[in-house]
Amino acid sequence: MPIRHLVLLKFKAAVTAPDLQRIEVGFVDLQRQISTVQSLEWGTNNSPEGLAKGFTHCFNLTFADDAGRAVYLPHPAHLAFVEILKPALDDVLVLDYTV
Repeated sequence: MPIRHLVLLKFKAAVTAPDLQRIEVGFVDLQRQISTVQSLEWGTNNSPEGLAKGFTHCFNLTFADDAGRAVYLPHPAHLAFVEILKPALDDVLVLDYTV
């Protein structure tokens, strides 16, 4: 069964537009670097409901199964990206679910 890995990001106020662009490009590039990422969609919040609690970015990755996710999580490219991302984060929310 496919696995979806949903990542919501809330950034610190001091993060600049160039910093955000670098993070967006880096996250998207994980699909090229890690073969088990079947698809990756992302976008910024545009909900009119006002319930985002400061989260601005959403990344949704799809893996074929648990084994694909198990390759992704400890992958050196993923871990290197997380180290770039962490200093910019105010908060993160990750939900995984089976499709």
